[in-house]
Amino acid sequence: MSISVNTMRAIDHWVGVPLCAVATPLVALVDAIKNLFTSESETPKKLLFIELSEMGSAILVDPAMRNAQARGAELFFLIFKSNRASLTLLNTVKPENIFTIDSSSLGGLIKDTLRFLIVARCRGIDTVIDLELFSRFTALLTGLCGARRRVGYHIFHGEGLWRGAMLTRKVHYNPHIHITKNFLSLIHAAFATRIETPFSKIQINDSEVRLEQAKIDPTVMDSVRERIEALAHAAKIIFTQGTQRLILINPNASDLLPQRRWSQQRFSELIISIHQQYPNDLILITGSPAEIDYVEKVRVVANVKNAINFAGQVSFAELPALYTLSDVMVTNDSGPGHFSAVTRLRTVVLFGPETPALYGSIGNSIAITANLACSPCVSAANHRKTPCQDNVCMQAITVAQVLEKVIVQIQDADQAKAS
Repeated sequence: MSISVNTMRAIDHWVGVPLCAVATPLVALVDAIKNLFTSESETPKKLLFIELSEMGSAILVDPAMRNAQARGAELFFLIFKSNRASLTLLNTVKPENIFTIDSSSLGGLIKDTLRFLIVARCRGIDTVIDLELFSRFTALLTGLCGARRRVGYHIFHGEGLWRGAMLTRKVHYNPHIHITKNFLSLIHAAFATRIETPFSKIQINDSEVRLEQAKIDPTVMDSVRERIEALAHAAKIIFTQGTQRLILINPNASDLLPQRRWSQQRFSELIISIHQQYPNDLILITGSPAEIDYVEKVRVVANVKNAINFAGQVSFAELPALYTLSDVMVTNDSGPGHFSAVTRLRTVVLFGPETPALYGSIGNSIAITANLACSPCVSAANHRKTPCQDNVCMQAITVAQVLEKVIVQIQDADQAKAS
């Protein structure tokens, strides 16, 4: 039985707080003893990033990782086993340098955590960057992994979200700039030659937020193309890649924040509207293998011949190929909005409980948000948990609004093809 998100949050609070209280003086004592005999290395040589639960963050942190790599650091990464595939889209971190923790059971979680703490010391990790926003679990991993230089977000004079004092370089999390810039501020803190209080007293220009494009194997591209054409043929749909457009609809969102979902009914209505606007084009409704039934409900209600249930038809590694073959994608604020940014795919991303100002895709994307007075209702200050059971912020987004942006993105895609 897998551990639910709410259970993990409860464990992080009720177990994490006392463990942080116990670990903080122990870590401080070990640091003091080490400082008597050796000094901190001049610059990070073996740098570990910790980001466990958000697959999209593996894309958003890539500019920061490449910044550290350009400074000469060897990169390592710790992530939940179920999210490991997200690191394969750009392959910035070598496979042998990726550590995983199995979160599907409490026993597996404990076993893999203890294994990681041993392996991190054996691999000689000298610097660790905690990318999580005030998670006590990652704070404990950061403090106990043996690294001399430990960088992460610190609450300073803010109330709540206390997670001990196990960081050697404390960074102010700025809730007014995009998360990619916050990640870059962590890199500055890791490589800084003097201590700042708080880190990071620098300007981060938009030009520094550069995302690499995925390198796609031509055979993978051909395989995905053939699969699409075979499904279209089976559904008696005439489709020729390159002649007709390929439009993706991604209707689901992870269980981490279900309030991000636009309703199945709205997605069905959108499919009908897109088909009326572009009757000759193929619509693929995407999702993971676990979302086949969810996607099928959207397809059945839409009842559009040119719309195919494509959930589970491609592996995670094949997503860049699918996105490259496609013209536009509509998605909730979820992983695909970020994964697609490693290609030139144009997207329309729907936001409600979170804000695109902080978490928007850094690809060719248009964000839509209702800008309600209560939005965004999740943030670093509340562990991204909201009491809302009625996501009016998503319901307020109309099919007409989304269709308008889809048309804009398709026109831009057509112009790009013609040029």
